Amino acid sequence: MTTHTLRARLLEAQLDLARHRERAVVVLLTGHAVTHKGWLVNELDHWLDNRHTEVHALAPSSEEQERPYWWRYWRRLPDRGRIGIFIHGWYGDALFARAERRLSPGGFRDRLAEIRAFEAGLAAEGVVLLKLWMDIERPVQRRQLQALQADPVRAWQLGVSDWQRHQQHGVIDALGREMREATAGEHAPWRRLAFRDPAAQLEQLAGLVHETLIAPSTPPRTVPETTLDEAPDPPSIRRAEPRVAAPMKKASYAAALAEAQGRLARNAREVARRRIPVVLAFEGLDAAGKGGGIHRVTAALDARQYRVHRIAAPSDEERALPWAWRFWRRLPADGRIAIFDRSWYGRVLVERIEGLAPEAAWRRAYTEIREFERQLLAHGAVLGKLFLSISQEEQLRRFEARAATPHKRHKLTDEDWRNRRRWEDYRVAIDEMFARTQVPGAEWALVACDDKRVARLALFEQINRRLEARLAAPC
Repeated sequence: MTTHTLRARLLEAQLDLARHRERAVVVLLTGHAVTHKGWLVNELDHWLDNRHTEVHALAPSSEEQERPYWWRYWRRLPDRGRIGIFIHGWYGDALFARAERRLSPGGFRDRLAEIRAFEAGLAAEGVVLLKLWMDIERPVQRRQLQALQADPVRAWQLGVSDWQRHQQHGVIDALGREMREATAGEHAPWRRLAFRDPAAQLEQLAGLVHETLIAPSTPPRTVPETTLDEAPDPPSIRRAEPRVAAPMKKASYAAALAEAQGRLARNAREVARRRIPVVLAFEGLDAAGKGGGIHRVTAALDARQYRVHRIAAPSDEERALPWAWRFWRRLPADGRIAIFDRSWYGRVLVERIEGLAPEAAWRRAYTEIREFERQLLAHGAVLGKLFLSISQEEQLRRFEARAATPHKRHKLTDEDWRNRRRWEDYRVAIDEMFARTQVPGAEWALVACDDKRVARLALFEQINRRLEARLAAPC
């Protein structure tokens, strides 16, 4: 195939990808220094229609350092119909951190396990991966470095790190081999691009991208569900139906609420001072009082410190990306608070019950959610998971009251009544959710909400306890 023919076919395949928007493509180049990575990516981008490509060569910004590690990559994933090209990407981060001993051997293996999980999730969501190892022999690399250094036109391309990578050639070679063996898979194979004439390398790269683009379109690959240990004593909505003997008096509630809000305000100021991120996920049965609870919580906070995210049906933009993207992109910076009115647990609740996600997808989500929350905790975040429960009788009373109150009717929808008819299905799903996602540091708090006043004070108590436990922990 001539270069002109290859280029035309590559462009045609890319435009077909953009037109059908069935999948996204991620091309990742990593490996040894001075192997033409930058030049190849620039030329490939010219061969393609760069309105449908995104190129990323990352040095982490202060904004990215204030969030969990994977946030920087989740926010840059291409949506369906587009190609994302990463120079080094998550592999370069792991490879060079280990070569420079910023990662221990165990930390390196842990990062490779994270990569496997990340890529498996992407593949299951219809993201196609093309991973290229840029190879060069050590003597050839040295000659290339010397030639660049002696050329006044190109010498600026060299940095101290290039010579450092040359000195580490053997180490990088061995670590690269370990990395590729640990992360190769049917959905994410490695391809080797040997150092040679740049034009020949470009043709080989373009050919591999073309192969990737024209590969038969198949349903998103499924990932086997990881066996998860269930918590020994998780909450149970079926074992603990909320009952209230007597309603709380208004005067007692007002005094207790003011005290709880003051306590939260003090804790929030200290969280901000110590740059601790906080993520609060509010889930619950319809009419249990999530909105009212969130309103009382935020009344105690500085509006500059928090943001409330109301999670509803995904937008067109969110549908074009893996399902977890819309939660990753909303994570707070260090010292800030993100409050989710409904959360990633919709995957294993409403999406499961209403058939909005295939069974394989919502079953896989338990593993993906646990990994997501593990990374939040590893970053040092406080994670509060609050489930607001209500009895079937009290829910009916609130529905009827909403229907009879003009300024509250908008809160009651056909979906609410439909969910109520599937009460037992939801209770089964909720208890399974508790059992599969109750882990240390990410425990569920089940709050009985038949009495709104008691429930709101209980919410404050749960949130304050979590913040105070984190503030009391050794730095």
